[in-house]
Amino acid sequence: MASTTEAKLPESPTPYRGNDRALLGLVLSVITFFLFAQTALNIGPIMGADAGVPAPTMNTAISLAALFTGMFIVLGGNLGDRFGRVRILNLGLIISIIACLLIITAFGPLASPMMLLGRALQGVSSAFIMPTSLALLKTYWEGPARQRAISMWSMGTFGGSGLSAIFGGYLSTTPLGWRSIFIMSILIALIAGLLVRSIPESRPVAASQRKMDYLGLFSLMGTLLAAQVLAAQGFVRGWTDPLILALIALTVIGLFIFIRTERNRENAFVDFSLFKNRSFTGAVIANTLLNASIGVMTVALWTLQFAGGMSPATAGYVTVGYAACVILFIRVGEKMLQKVGPRKPMALGAGIIFIAILMLLPTSLMQLSYVVLATVSFAFYGLGLAFFATPATDTALSSLPEEKAGSGAGVFKMASSLGAAFGVALSSAIFTVVSNSPLPMLGEYVIFSGQQENVLIRTAGMVSVAFNAVLALGALVAILVIIPRQDRDAEQLKKQPHPEHPEQHPGH
Repeated sequence: MASTTEAKLPESPTPYRGNDRALLGLVLSVITFFLFAQTALNIGPIMGADAGVPAPTMNTAISLAALFTGMFIVLGGNLGDRFGRVRILNLGLIISIIACLLIITAFGPLASPMMLLGRALQGVSSAFIMPTSLALLKTYWEGPARQRAISMWSMGTFGGSGLSAIFGGYLSTTPLGWRSIFIMSILIALIAGLLVRSIPESRPVAASQRKMDYLGLFSLMGTLLAAQVLAAQGFVRGWTDPLILALIALTVIGLFIFIRTERNRENAFVDFSLFKNRSFTGAVIANTLLNASIGVMTVALWTLQFAGGMSPATAGYVTVGYAACVILFIRVGEKMLQKVGPRKPMALGAGIIFIAILMLLPTSLMQLSYVVLATVSFAFYGLGLAFFATPATDTALSSLPEEKAGSGAGVFKMASSLGAAFGVALSSAIFTVVSNSPLPMLGEYVIFSGQQENVLIRTAGMVSVAFNAVLALGALVAILVIIPRQDRDAEQLKKQPHPEHPEQHPGH
């Protein structure tokens, strides 16, 4: 679904420049995951009950998408660099369509394996689409045009994710049913494929000649899989459980093997030299921690549902301010980037998110008061994310040489996916453990208003929210400590958006 003209090497600028038609195709590509696939986070129980999938199996299926995205996203970027980014992007769209067909037709005795496979393939699809679309933004959009394109792309990712709970909750209650969500996703994928046809193939020659590092690939995948199960089950089963101890050993050994073999490998699966750039490192760390803090949305909504008796669809409306602020203010972050550089808007965004999470702490309030506070909090969370998203993404992309744009973008988005996957897993595990084993110490310092039979759930919500506040604070510290200061005016920033590579033009 793409023309066969290849992008030339950075020193020979391509005549093609990205346009709004191509940009729309890239944005629609990413919302196949963030708007449509992510609806399962809210309506998963409804999907499982209707399809006849047992609740434990459905919970596993829900988490598979984010896990497989994190496991395969660097591979997707590497494949794009080697075989063509438009080609791998289109492959991701095809996989998305196959995944949706599996989920739509999940009936009868094969419902469980079809649902599990469909969710896993949705994660693989996202892993192929995200890094390749970002690499294409770096290649074919330059300067302020690229920053605008990144803002639009971020609207599709963060905005789509914010709307998914409301979107899915609403459609699941209509005569169309939840399966209509995935039918619509197929149509969007087909439209996206048609729109990206105009984008020339981009495959750096230097990257296409590199050999695939299979040892790095499988050691990283095994380590991430063990770590994800560990994060989800460690607090539940207990850290001295034999299975948990085995997973800890597997994770440590796998991480040791991966780092030891990849550090000096010529064609490493993850290029550790990228982390010599302080701006890239700071952006990745902050991106990981802030995406991990999205777990606060899960535990806050669970608190409203389990302690307040709200339905998933009703609780989802509390997050409407999150999506609205991301969409309305994301270009403000772009303008701040152009005027003052990335560090200040990133720090401002992380600081606002930290404050927003603190606002969710008082689960001791009466339900109506907490609903109002949560609604305002999620709006602030979206505002902070809007300020953070474009500067962070542009900082990471500007740090990458052209031949590593796909793999580097894969590392950056792997941080997003794994941060969210581990953040949700740890937050939900803490919530489950605390709700089943009370913390008497809180009763000495916190007075819970209203009904007392739900105090354990509200305590679990408070502790889980506090965990996410620590993550957001860590992101703020990473930005202030690692990312260099920029003291440049707007004209300098347009010409030279990254301080550590003054010789490189943004699109080269």
